[in-house]
Amino acid sequence: MKLYCAADLHSNNHFLTIIDERDKRVLEKRLPNDLAVTLQTLEPYRADISGVAVESTFNWYWLVDGLMEAGYPVMLVNTAKARQYEGLKHTDDRYDAFWLAQQMRLGILPTGYIYPKEQRALRDLLRERRRLVRQRTTHVLSTQSTLWRHTAVRLPSKVILGVSKKPWPELPDANVELGVRAHRATIKVLTTHLEGIERTVLKSLQPRPEYQMLLTVPGIGPVIAWTIVLEAGDLRRFVNVGHFASYCRCVDSSRTSNERKKGENNVKNGNPYLAWAFFEAAHFAIQFLPVAKRFYERKAAQRNPILAMKALAHKLARACYYIMRDKVPFDAARLFA
Repeated sequence: MKLYCAADLHSNNHFLTIIDERDKRVLEKRLPNDLAVTLQTLEPYRADISGVAVESTFNWYWLVDGLMEAGYPVMLVNTAKARQYEGLKHTDDRYDAFWLAQQMRLGILPTGYIYPKEQRALRDLLRERRRLVRQRTTHVLSTQSTLWRHTAVRLPSKVILGVSKKPWPELPDANVELGVRAHRATIKVLTTHLEGIERTVLKSLQPRPEYQMLLTVPGIGPVIAWTIVLEAGDLRRFVNVGHFASYCRCVDSSRTSNERKKGENNVKNGNPYLAWAFFEAAHFAIQFLPVAKRFYERKAAQRNPILAMKALAHKLARACYYIMRDKVPFDAARLFA
């Protein structure tokens, strides 16, 4: 008899449920987040388990990887789609785990993409780089604002980052100077770590055809190209270019009825790192590609600069999908025809 297993995963424990083909509960148990304990609990049922469903929470790596290495077929649940009937008066971990197992048995369990473990660490390292860049930018802007406020001198960001040389204005107060020194010290530390991350990533990753082709897009450099390649993963998981653009958060999420806007759907559905990468690429494309600049200016005149930049990011996302899928260089004439 086939058995169906599901784990309602939390930060420090998970509720494990196994049901049979008639939805009879074979096992229900709350376990600590310890892989050895989980595998020991599942071992008596190993031969009959047809799949294990695990919620796609922030900490799914250890459980999914451990189960797959132990030989279990694992499904990563798309929690945004696995909704229960909203009329229920009471639900708990026991019922949530049973509901996931039941959906697996019925063949309607919404699942997500299990990113290959071998490349996951480098992908996450680039994500950490993005967080550090944002922190450094905060310190740069704070330093710039302080100097501007006290000396009426606005230093360019490149000077604060140490990229270009220019005399710093003298601050009128020792306490203000102490604050600026703290910002500058933090910027220096963050810059050191960012450079180390970039060297590690570029050294560890072997050049791929899709990466080389992305570099032909004006405005896309090594870091953004690798971010797109690693975050996109296997392009075969996308049905078409529209699904890829939606995953990149480049598609409008408005809900309309009778040609009137009634609200918005899940605006956060998709990959925020790809959304950032294509938005950054759009910023640089305006500088290096005249036809992209004309497109942006035309859209900005019609709506506003933010929507115009998003429209350009959408076009670049669609272009990059075909560039990576077909491994062909960028062709501005086709994109802005």
